[in-house]
Amino acid sequence: MTNLSVNINKVATIRNARGGNMPDIVKVAIDCEAFGAQGITVHPRPDERHIRYSDVYALKPVVKTEFNIEGYPTKEFIDLVLKVKPTQVTLVPDAPDAITSNAGWDAKTNFDLLSELVDQFTEKGIRTSIFIGTDLKNMEWAAKTGTDRVELYTEPYAAQYAENREKAVAPFVEAAKLVKELGMGLNAGHDLSLENLRYFHEQIPWLEEVSIGHALICDALYFGLKETITLYRKQLGNNLK
Repeated sequence: MTNLSVNINKVATIRNARGGNMPDIVKVAIDCEAFGAQGITVHPRPDERHIRYSDVYALKPVVKTEFNIEGYPTKEFIDLVLKVKPTQVTLVPDAPDAITSNAGWDAKTNFDLLSELVDQFTEKGIRTSIFIGTDLKNMEWAAKTGTDRVELYTEPYAAQYAENREKAVAPFVEAAKLVKELGMGLNAGHDLSLENLRYFHEQIPWLEEVSIGHALICDALYFGLKETITLYRKQLGNNLK
C-alpha cells in the first residue's frame, strides 16, 4: 500500500493571511486523518510564512498516523525535529528564501552532512528520508549515508506529463528500481496531482508514501477536503473502506 501524506502548509498560508486561527491547523490535521489521510506533512521555514514552529509542537500530540517534518537542516530545524521526534524527517536542500523546493540533494557533495544527520536522527528513533532527483550515481551516494528512504523530487515528471507521460516517468522508474536494489524505502512528492498521480503510481507501485499539499488543497476548494482525500487515495488504488 502506498500511503497518502497530506502536506498542510497551504492551509497555514491561508490562516496567516488574516491572522488569528482560522482555519485551525490542528483541527485540519485531525480532520485529514479522519477523512483517510495516512500521514500529515509539514515544512516549517525560518520565516514561518506558513507552518510555524509552534504549529509543529501543537500537532505532535494530535497526529495519530505518521508525522513527517520536512525542511532544510538548520540548527533550529534540527533542534525542532529532535524535540518533537516525528515518525519521519525529510531533509530538503532548499534555501531559506525559496518559494518552494526546486531541487534534490547533491548527495556526494553533501555526504558528510547528510551522514551525520542520518546518524543523529536514527539514534533518536526517527526515520530519515532524503529529497533527491533521479541521477543514479547520486542515488548511490544517498544510500551510503544510511538513510532509511529517499523521496523522489517529481516536479520534472509533472512538468512533462501532459506532453509525453512515458518519457516523463522513465527516469523515475529507473531510479526507483535502483532504490529498491539499494535497500531503501521510496517516497515521492512535488507537483503530484489528480491528473498525474495514478500513472506515476502504476509505473512505480512499490512507492511507500506520496506527500501532496499544494494540488490537494487547491482541489479541496472545489471538491471539499474529505472528497479530495478520497479521490487521491483512489489514484493510488487505495480505496477507503
